[in-house]
Amino acid sequence: MSAAFSIQVRVYFEDTDAGGVVYYANYLRFMERARSEWLRAVGFEQNELSSSQNVVFAVRSVRADYLRPARLDDMLEITAVPVRIGSASLVFAQQVLRAGEPLCTGEIRVACLDSRGFFPTPIPSTMLSRINLWRQP
Repeated sequence: MSAAFSIQVRVYFEDTDAGGVVYYANYLRFMERARSEWLRAVGFEQNELSSSQNVVFAVRSVRADYLRPARLDDMLEITAVPVRIGSASLVFAQQVLRAGEPLCTGEIRVACLDSRGFFPTPIPSTMLSRINLWRQP
């Protein structure tokens, strides 16, 4: 497994529920942002993949464990590490951390889909080679 890619996210009022903690579904939004930024770091923009290579990525499954609450104004670190690469899917291990303490962990499988018909399609070879280069120590 390679070093984790991460982004920083500040918790805003809109992210919290009536109890003043981050609403559970927003952890998934934070994780989505980290995967999108990871894709940029690998060298791909989602809109460009759709228009030039006719592929999009969609979440296929999510497993999340909520460990501790995040609160208004917290600065969070959101990690994304591809742990399994299939011919038409990627599995990411992700964490939401506050000062190094895990608040939420997850495993997210994304499927590569043809952007015209939304059916599974292989991840383009140019992407796979960059992903594998990125993963090398």
